[in-house]
Amino acid sequence: MDIKLQLEGAESNLEMGSLDDRSMHEFEDESLFTPEAESEKIQRVHGLQNGSVSGDFPSSGNKILQNSVCRSIKTVVFSNKLNLLMPFGPLAIMVHNLTGHKGWVFFLSLLGITPLAERLGYATEQLTFFTGATVGGLLNATFGNATELIISIYALKSGMIRVVQLSLLGSILSNMLLVLGCAFFCGGLICCKKEQVFNKASAVVNSGLLLMAVMGLVFPAVLHYTHTEVHFGKSELALSRFSSCIMLVAYGAYLFFQLRGQTELYVPLSEDENQTGNDADHGGNHDDNEAPEISKWESLIWLAIMTAWISILSQYLVDAIEGASATWNIPISFISVILLPIVGNAAEHASAIMFAMKDKLDISLGVAIGSSTQISMFGIPFCVVIGWIMGRPMDLNFQLFETATLFITVIVVAFFLQEGTSNYFKGLMLILCYLIVAASFFVHEDPTSDDNQVKT
Repeated sequence: MDIKLQLEGAESNLEMGSLDDRSMHEFEDESLFTPEAESEKIQRVHGLQNGSVSGDFPSSGNKILQNSVCRSIKTVVFSNKLNLLMPFGPLAIMVHNLTGHKGWVFFLSLLGITPLAERLGYATEQLTFFTGATVGGLLNATFGNATELIISIYALKSGMIRVVQLSLLGSILSNMLLVLGCAFFCGGLICCKKEQVFNKASAVVNSGLLLMAVMGLVFPAVLHYTHTEVHFGKSELALSRFSSCIMLVAYGAYLFFQLRGQTELYVPLSEDENQTGNDADHGGNHDDNEAPEISKWESLIWLAIMTAWISILSQYLVDAIEGASATWNIPISFISVILLPIVGNAAEHASAIMFAMKDKLDISLGVAIGSSTQISMFGIPFCVVIGWIMGRPMDLNFQLFETATLFITVIVVAFFLQEGTSNYFKGLMLILCYLIVAASFFVHEDPTSDDNQVKT
């Protein structure tokens, strides 16, 4: 009986001990969530988010910065297969310093600039998430044309006036025929069951500006070929500089009208659909629920990096144009009008096709036609003014063959845009027109290429 009582007492003591241990653990667990501990935890989290790290985390801020930089590099540099061409840029510089072979330097520089131009467009596209549609379209056109403008300034500095004229002309032709044609063609194939539509008012305004640019180029050429100058060799240049200033004023007025004026007339149709969709409970899937992949400051930094690297490669590219023409027996006019703009328009080409396949034809039209408008109304007059400052006789006389090509191209594209609709057949026609233009410049020998070079 005593043994039984002792066993029962030992069991009760064990149960009491386990209860005491359990209560002690519960007390310790509860003490971890006291208000003081919770406030300390919140302060520590806020400190990490604000970048002010102290105490036990002295290197967390550096780790966060390193992770952000690595993520940005991975997103921008390693997310596109076209970036495999980036090493050709440094290779072109090595070939220039070691061998001096102009043909290979030109070819490698051309390959090296291609992914940079595309990434420049990508960074601009990311920046448009923070600026809005109107400003974003302007930024797309501006940085999309940065490659051509940089190449033109280096060529102008080297006295290669004819290369400047032909490359800017080629950029307009490439955007209006090749880029817009591919956008219409690919968008029409994807959306084959319906006819794509775009804002006709914006297309009409851009067509009018392009015709005004053609007017600015036609009169100096007509003045030259009719030999009706008041002062031979001077009136043509004076008229070009005056017309360039007028065209710059017109383009500035166009920007003011587009950004501050009657903006409701030029809202893309896709934006109207998104706005009506926003009234629903779904919250309006802006750009198909797309979100920026990099931040605003990362976009600006990458824009600066890509622009600087393009500037470096453009210098080698311009210096090797004449050597490449002699080595490969290709006319300088074909290199300037066809090859250089295709590389420079890589960003517009990719963006226009991508937006057209998403049935956002207004954005594609803004990228292609807007880029042509900016080159014709801003890029060409800007180069004339820069040449004026440098003392280079850069004028608007693009010669008869080139001016006629531009005039016919603007008329053809204006007819295709007048209905406000698009399909794959219209895109195919524009692409075939560009092939005719390319073949024409391949067999065209520019007789003024030597006369327009400034002896330095």
